[in-house]
Amino acid sequence: MDLIDKKILYLLQSNARMSNANIAREIKLAPSVTLSRVRKLEEQGIITGYEAKLNHHELGLDMLAFVLIQVTGDKDIESLLIAIPGVQEVHNVAGDDCYLIKIRTRNTESLSKLLKEKVRGESISTKTIIVLTTLKETSKLTF
Repeated sequence: MDLIDKKILYLLQSNARMSNANIAREIKLAPSVTLSRVRKLEEQGIITGYEAKLNHHELGLDMLAFVLIQVTGDKDIESLLIAIPGVQEVHNVAGDDCYLIKIRTRNTESLSKLLKEKVRGESISTKTIIVLTTLKETSKLTF
């Protein structure tokens, strides 16, 4: 991956809908060469997909929480956690806890219901951190 590939990635992270022609203009290469580079980045698994960033406030999803999950025994809950609607991230972590999940819901009532019905159970304990204000949130990578 060279400097041109990095610039392509930067541009696509800023605007995933940027046309190939506009990317080519920005990096000063022919559109066919630019498209070839983008496809190569996709084939290598560096670009894994494209998605729209949604305004969670406009959708009524104002509750953001991080939940630490501790599992005792041999219970495997990874596929369960991944499948829960509202769970945006699932991380296997080191330390006293086993998993850290990021959940976005409508309010505390819907968060409580989700935790009771989908997460908590025998041999599973949780610690929930409610976010009051988000100062920075991005999925952009720097390299």
